[in-house]
Amino acid sequence: MTTRASVRAYAAWVAVCLLWGTTYLAIRVALETIPPMLVGAMRWTAAGAMLLAGFSALGEPLPALRHWPMLTLLGVLLIGFGNGGVVWAEQTLPSGLTALLVATVPFWMIGIEWASGARDRLTLRRIVGLLVGFLGILLLVWPELQLGDGPTVSVAVAATQLACLGWAIGSTLARRRSSSENVLVTAAVQMFCGGLVMLALGLLRGEWAHLAFTARSGGALAYLAVFGSIAGFSAYAYALKHLPVATVSLYAYVNPVIAVVLGTMMAGEPWSPRLAVAGAAVLAGMALVRK
Repeated sequence: MTTRASVRAYAAWVAVCLLWGTTYLAIRVALETIPPMLVGAMRWTAAGAMLLAGFSALGEPLPALRHWPMLTLLGVLLIGFGNGGVVWAEQTLPSGLTALLVATVPFWMIGIEWASGARDRLTLRRIVGLLVGFLGILLLVWPELQLGDGPTVSVAVAATQLACLGWAIGSTLARRRSSSENVLVTAAVQMFCGGLVMLALGLLRGEWAHLAFTARSGGALAYLAVFGSIAGFSAYAYALKHLPVATVSLYAYVNPVIAVVLGTMMAGEPWSPRLAVAGAAVLAGMALVRK
């Protein structure tokens, strides 16, 4: 990779860190009046459709039909599971706490890479990292479990980890998929297909009957579509194409810092020394796994 291409790849990674750190608060605001699956459906289908229309106007060819099944699968994993699980969790959990739980995505990425044949060994340092990270997550959610909200909180926490698993599998498949196609065009297809899956889930759950908009929720949804999806996911797809998976996954260490600060300052989400210690343990554990 040339120096210029390397600079572009790392610039895309920085954009992912900054943009996706803000989307956790935007998701929480959108959920004030928009049901969870429809938040994702409208965000991703709109973003994918706009990008595909723009590329078509510029004369950029779409992927061949034989590639669409794999791109649809990637959309389901990255968008349907990856983003859908996060949105579902934020119905119950504060945005900052959700971001901290999703910070385990590097562990899932490295685990999937290892399970799929990567040569990295499961060293003592990584085992210690897994234990430290797990203890951090336990410290994050234990008080809520003890207060009687266990089932609801447990489902939300499980949703974040299912999101991480889907994201890790999708990222690994996308990274290993050899193709000369325009990475931004394929990202647009993934957005659109993933959004359609979430739309189908929203229809099955009867969410249209509960759909409403306010200036706040509508503005948050527009922000998610433009900055979180069009800009953020395109930047992620580009970085993933040109940088190692483990390097790209480190965006998950930056997102919680932004999400917790915004959630505390703008949404009045609770902040406590326990949250700080638990968050530090999660990030430290994942850093050990990364090395």
